[in-house]
Amino acid sequence: MSIDKDRVEGAAKKKMGEAKEAVGKALGDEKLKREGQGEKVVGSVQNTVGSVKDSIRDADRDSKRRDH
Repeated sequence: MSIDKDRVEGAAKKKMGEAKEAVGKALGDEKLKREGQGEKVVGSVQNTVGSVKDSIRDADRDSKRRDH
């Protein structure tokens, strides 16, 4: 089983967003905090897209195995 690159990239973006949000909070920088929150959302969505792609690929692979 391989993991879709969107899952990996999404997880990384989410973590970077969390870090940026934390730094923004610590510094009292609302703009940086909001940017971090946005990146977290983007990362979560990208991770979900990758998960769906993995599920489709796995289902297709399992279907092909049953057909043979």
